[in-house]
Amino acid sequence: MRRAGMGEEERGTMIESAARKLATELVGRREAINRELSRNGVRFGIYQNGTYHDRLFPYDPIPRIIESDEFDGMEAGLKQRVDALNAYLRDIYSDKRAIKDGVVPEEYVYTSSGYFPQVNGVMPPGGIFAHIAGEDLVQGQDGRWWVLEDNLRIPSGASYPLFARDIERRITPSLFRNVHVRDNRDYPRLLRKSMDFVSTDGIAVVLTPGRYNSAFFEHAYLAEKTGAALAFPEDLEVVDNKLYFLDYSGKRHRVGVVYRRLSDEYLDPFAFNPDSVIGVPGILSAYRSGNVAIVNAPGNGAADDKAIYYFVPDMIRYYLGEEPILHNAPTYMPMFEQDRREVLDRLGELVIKDVAEAGGYGVVFGSSLDARQREELADRIKAEPRRFIAQEVIQFRDIDVANPETGELEPRKCDLRAFVVTGKNTHVWYSGLTRYSSVPGQMIVNSSQGGGFKDTWVLAKDSGVEHDCAPGSESVHVLEQSRKHSLALVTASKADNLFWLGRYTERVFTTLSQFFPFYDRVMDTDVDAFRPFARALDLPEDFEDFDAFIHSFLYDENNPDSVRSAIVYAFNNAVILRPELGSRSLQQVELAVGSIVEASECTGADADIFKHRDIADNMLAFWGGVEDSPVDPTLKSFIFVGKYMERLDLYTRFGYRMDELKAPLTKLANYLMPLQGLPVPQCFAEGLRWLVGQLPQRGYGALAEKLGVLLDDFDGRISTKGLKDLGMLNTMDMDAARI
Repeated sequence: MRRAGMGEEERGTMIESAARKLATELVGRREAINRELSRNGVRFGIYQNGTYHDRLFPYDPIPRIIESDEFDGMEAGLKQRVDALNAYLRDIYSDKRAIKDGVVPEEYVYTSSGYFPQVNGVMPPGGIFAHIAGEDLVQGQDGRWWVLEDNLRIPSGASYPLFARDIERRITPSLFRNVHVRDNRDYPRLLRKSMDFVSTDGIAVVLTPGRYNSAFFEHAYLAEKTGAALAFPEDLEVVDNKLYFLDYSGKRHRVGVVYRRLSDEYLDPFAFNPDSVIGVPGILSAYRSGNVAIVNAPGNGAADDKAIYYFVPDMIRYYLGEEPILHNAPTYMPMFEQDRREVLDRLGELVIKDVAEAGGYGVVFGSSLDARQREELADRIKAEPRRFIAQEVIQFRDIDVANPETGELEPRKCDLRAFVVTGKNTHVWYSGLTRYSSVPGQMIVNSSQGGGFKDTWVLAKDSGVEHDCAPGSESVHVLEQSRKHSLALVTASKADNLFWLGRYTERVFTTLSQFFPFYDRVMDTDVDAFRPFARALDLPEDFEDFDAFIHSFLYDENNPDSVRSAIVYAFNNAVILRPELGSRSLQQVELAVGSIVEASECTGADADIFKHRDIADNMLAFWGGVEDSPVDPTLKSFIFVGKYMERLDLYTRFGYRMDELKAPLTKLANYLMPLQGLPVPQCFAEGLRWLVGQLPQRGYGALAEKLGVLLDDFDGRISTKGLKDLGMLNTMDMDAARI
């Protein structure tokens, strides 16, 4: 309740003070929050020396805090800016009035690497080009906000503060009740509303280039939260200028909107880069025909070119008839003679940006160069003036970061990526991605350069917590959308992922369950007691160094037959299925990966035995979570058919009695019942055919006959949809000799 006589300034100070107290509380919970981020697979991929590394995105628990009135001003400026940029894109690909009227020089438009004549004359559905804009801002020492970049192609990062906030609220619920922070959980709803507003006719799809894209976690997480299907390029095809999603049986589902997460250059090999192997041939033709919406629209790079940035204030005046609310950093254009002289004279004072680069690359601070380096850069600017811009160095504010080792607060440079979502209306998300540099004093904060992230708290007005969607307004029932993830939207590659996820999780569980009784006998007798176990799994039996053999079997990541490899294979299949199975179920597989890595580092100690127990518990929790979830029963069947097929294989290897095989056989039959009359993927038939061929040699002829009847039924229902091999991990090395 507001205290009588309290002024706005005093109230604001009290709210911010309470928020900072809450932030301090979160520092003490850093380990717990990072543990939650880890178990949920909140990752960001980077490439170093040509090798992909999947790592946790460093998180700092001290949020950036923005007061309510301050954000309101920023919000107005961001809406204004994005509206002007959308107007510019509509114009530049149609009438080109801005060129005719001298707002943007012609040579800057047509020489932009982001301008694509292939979309000239195309008006996207709803007239929206930039559905999602990522606006990068910094706050100067005087408190003024400056826009550094506009990102209108495929801006990433919204999922990280979205996920972190949910964990923060759960860990400190009482504190959040006392501090009114604007709710940021409506981002998926805003995104889905924008997608639905421009959709032509059909389902919504998130198009990802693949598992090893740096932002794949975000692709899968946003697909999960919006209820859209996560599609790989091979899952889509164009027929008669219409885009279709192909399920595992080859059936086509019309696509109305694609939230694409790959660059224009690779989107369509027919229209852009002909060497692209990750695009969808013909998708631009479907888009040009008005048969599918693409979020964000192809060709948006014509507006977020670092050189075009210079002209955005003039765009606001020209298209909107308003003065800019937010300011550009003072910028010089070497293409202009006067600016070029200024840049060359003050090269040691300015920051130089290569307009062809992104992600913090191609940014050079003149003060960091020696005389020879400055001379070389000056020669490059003279030779290619269109390629560079120069800006005054803005001394933006430091924000405290908690040192992960000491817990002490240390200043770091931070920027803010604000997300603006445009559909029927333009919304500024009540949050943002605050990125901080990993090195004190360093001004480049991009995650690709090793930076971390913070949550961004926007304080609510005096009336209480605010939401992006007011109660009673049009909304999207995301839960209903998520329930549509059934076999109807399972692709051929995901059918394999589901099947092998079931097999590998079972392989881990049963192998560990069988391992310890045999290993126990070695302690009481000798290594010969372990030979039956090794023989059952087709492992070497020449134990020249028994301890080394055991270590390799359990922990060697380069041994395809190791337990660790089986867990990693399970994870590689699971991570693709986040939208279908949900983050909560998949975290159990992520935990198992962490446990096996930790166990490998403490071998010889008691701790590694307990880690094995935890891994087995993770598998049980995963199966239970999937079984108890609202996931479509037919989709669940794909996992559990794989699971019980693997169990029958392993149990017969270890010589179980027929009466002990009744339970897994019954389970297999039960999970096949929902699939009656439906096509089955080829992996079902291939796996069963191999098993039926092996059983007589193991002394299970009667079981082979029973399963043979099932195989005959499979053979009559095999899906003929072929898999396109784009490096997906489905069948693994461990199975190469057995199937």
